Amino acid sequence: MVGIFGRRLFFGIAGSGVSAGFLWGIFEEKPQTNTLLKNNPDLFVKWDFNWDRRDPHSLVKPPKNGDPLEQNRYNVQLVKATPKASRHLILIRHGQYIMANDDCNRKLTELGKEQADIAGKRIKNLGFPFTRIIQSSMLRALETSQMIQKHLEGVRVETCDLIREGAPIPPEPPVGHWRPEAQQFYQDGARIEAAFRKYFHRASPDQEKDSYDVLVCHANVIRYFVCRALQLPPEAWLRFSLHNCSISWIVIQPSGRVIAYTVGDIGHMPTDKMSTS
Repeated sequence: MVGIFGRRLFFGIAGSGVSAGFLWGIFEEKPQTNTLLKNNPDLFVKWDFNWDRRDPHSLVKPPKNGDPLEQNRYNVQLVKATPKASRHLILIRHGQYIMANDDCNRKLTELGKEQADIAGKRIKNLGFPFTRIIQSSMLRALETSQMIQKHLEGVRVETCDLIREGAPIPPEPPVGHWRPEAQQFYQDGARIEAAFRKYFHRASPDQEKDSYDVLVCHANVIRYFVCRALQLPPEAWLRFSLHNCSISWIVIQPSGRVIAYTVGDIGHMPTDKMSTS
């Protein structure tokens, strides 16, 4: 039996003695009911196109009536409020660093410096017209950013306290080796969520071309950003790991759709240069 354009074709052999004949038949496939969806409706959640509160339909006042002039006003305003470009966010985790009690002593190791240089070369080879580099104010991120900047001369650099490392939200499932106090989740979570809302949104309507921002920050922050951007449960952020100087590439389209081109890409790093701490 074989399938042809949504139909199934069957054939058989019939006959007696030395004579034989072929029986051909075509029957329509019946549509299959998605039993998983039917029995578990809570597992499927529709995409929220107004997740950044910048959907044009939510920004423009609806028509007051059915008058053609009023409808025309609404349509004109809707076009003006509709983005035309995509925003590309390149998220880079810092390089390997020295474990110390204070941030001022958490410098990159020699391996960490090599990782940052390799990541910088990779970003340069992408060949994009980068808009800016946004760096965390923690030392290991600053040093990583400095290495990357050598390969992206002339790109504007901004430092941001909001994307410092922290505890974004209690992970599910919890882990035994890492249990911050509830107060830390409360404080860090609000800050990291504020960073997400600051940097993750669709382009403004007056942006004519795609933009490319590089964010040099930390594993917890990046993982939380990825979950939030893809509308996945944010408490799932600790279910995946990120290598040092790995690259995660998120694209926010004009429609509000978000696509992850890469998450934790480490293909640019030689195997003997890989590390996760």
